[in-house]
Amino acid sequence: MNNGILTRAQARVYTISFDRLERKNSITGPMYAALAEALNTAATDPSIHVAVLQGHETIFSAGNDLGDFAKTSPTDSEAPAFPFMRALAAFPKPLLAAVCGPAVGIGTTMLLHCDLVYAGDNAAFTMPFVNLGLCPEAASSLLLPQLFGYHRAAEALLFGEPLSADAALDAGLVNKVLPPSQVNAYAQGQAAKLAAKPLSSLVEIKRLMKSRQQAAVLQRMDEEGSTFRRMLVEPAAKEAFSAFLQKRKPDFSTIVPA
Repeated sequence: MNNGILTRAQARVYTISFDRLERKNSITGPMYAALAEALNTAATDPSIHVAVLQGHETIFSAGNDLGDFAKTSPTDSEAPAFPFMRALAAFPKPLLAAVCGPAVGIGTTMLLHCDLVYAGDNAAFTMPFVNLGLCPEAASSLLLPQLFGYHRAAEALLFGEPLSADAALDAGLVNKVLPPSQVNAYAQGQAAKLAAKPLSSLVEIKRLMKSRQQAAVLQRMDEEGSTFRRMLVEPAAKEAFSAFLQKRKPDFSTIVPA
């Protein structure tokens, strides 16, 4: 049964594809579990040298499926999204992403853990946590300021507005911008180049580049996760999710912080 995630292993490249186009590749709990399983499989299989995350040329991922999320909100650190984030942060081999169209929430923050990101010129990167009464996740509150600089990261997170492909390229989130019809093929070509190189060198180069802050990333994920779960039951998030389910604009004007 297709759970919204497809995987393919070919010529030492492991491709993980979002395949829920009718729901804009929004991610459910079972999809998070499948993503974590796919990353762990690619990490431990010695025949795999490189992994690629990809969506459709019209959309990468709309982030959390808010309908599913509202019914099955994470209440502990083992809810499906959190093992996926940890598998992403710990993935030892080169991880590429091919991103076209909207990449919302976790659809953008997961890219901070990828080694190479190729985007369509139709890509739009959005981290709308503030609009949901929530905080960032996937260690993005640590990694985004390092990548963008504090002020550009603050603008992205405090407003929660989309970032264009060219702006993402300028900020360092994206390696190359291409026509959408070429992005997946280009990422696969780059993955094939890497797959021909010695796995031991690929793993050690990545380890040396990331080892200095690996512990800090995992610690920040835990801190964000704890804050995220607390904020989920607070008035702002309740209003945001109620507004989503009722198809109206949320009203935060009467909410006073505790």
